[in-house]
Amino acid sequence: MPPEWRFMEKLSLKKRLFFRIAEYLIFILIWCIFLTCRVKFTHTRLPEKPCVVVFWHGRLAMMSFAYRRWWLRDFGNAKRAKVIISDHKDGEIITRVISHFGIGAIRGSSFKGGARALMGAIKEIKNGTDVIITPDGPRGPLHSVADGAVILAQRLSLDIYALNYEASSFWKFRSWDEMVLPKLFSRINYSLSAPLNLAGLDLDAGKEAIRQLLFASAEQDAKF
Repeated sequence: MPPEWRFMEKLSLKKRLFFRIAEYLIFILIWCIFLTCRVKFTHTRLPEKPCVVVFWHGRLAMMSFAYRRWWLRDFGNAKRAKVIISDHKDGEIITRVISHFGIGAIRGSSFKGGARALMGAIKEIKNGTDVIITPDGPRGPLHSVADGAVILAQRLSLDIYALNYEASSFWKFRSWDEMVLPKLFSRINYSLSAPLNLAGLDLDAGKEAIRQLLFASAEQDAKF
């Protein structure tokens, strides 16, 4: 039985209804925003082989559309990705929303179920699936980088790619990750970086390289 089913089984009928309503409200909201915005994607491409993809937790709201662009549009059903998502109730809502875009989930995080998530990620990559990580999730600190992405990339000799988006007009939540939600009719720049190879770097140097890659992407995307 999938972990999300086990999670829902433990909930009361009232809470199950809440999760279902939240799931569809968020799904409808992000589509409404996306369809009214002027959207631009960089002309970069993911590799044929599996890779590790990272983006800041604060860009989670609209990142499913990056999956539609760089996975579904470029590869169809030939290339898939799964996101490492926490076992927390917020993670359950995220898991359900992204499933409507064809994105899978690996449950666990650096705070809970980390070893299970890492082993699950290794298994998925060996099966040909890309693994997507928010390196500062699920609880921060803001723009910190946990060990997982570096360990995964170095252990399996994988390249790392950074995803990002910036909006010309947006709401910034008062959350630890400073979540950015574009406003209706704004402009959104999405980017997929060039590959980053961490071979030969120690853990701290690898984490800093990821931070700088994500910062560089944000700086470029903010140019409207």
